[in-house]
Amino acid sequence: MPMERWQRRAVYWTIALLTLSGLTWLVAHFFLRPVTEFGESVSPFEPWSMKLHGAVAMVLLFLLGSMLNNHIRRGLRAQRNRNSGWSMLALVALLVLSGYGLYYLAGEASRPLWSWLHWVIGIGFAAGLPLHVWLGRKSRI
Repeated sequence: MPMERWQRRAVYWTIALLTLSGLTWLVAHFFLRPVTEFGESVSPFEPWSMKLHGAVAMVLLFLLGSMLNNHIRRGLRAQRNRNSGWSMLALVALLVLSGYGLYYLAGEASRPLWSWLHWVIGIGFAAGLPLHVWLGRKSRI
């Protein structure tokens, strides 16, 4: 079910910004850690990419809510592109849960596991979205 132009663009830009900010954090965390006289330090890109990532995640949640009536409900009724649609919804739910876990539940010992889960699921979501769009456009023909 096609979305309105504003909604489609907002979703694409939001997911692009989420992906970019998440990848920026990964690169900063693993490859751009400056070494000081006291050892490795946090990259200045880490906190900024994390703050941007969290803010844009809230925008995506709003946009997903706006998609419930037209895009998702109508897609389910038309029985089109359901497998990839359910997959995308499941990945978003896992991203929300793992993001919540990172922010509120993870301790120092479990943080690396929560973090790893979140970025693996996030990369899977970013990779799966073009497939979902392609399958949806293909099913219209």
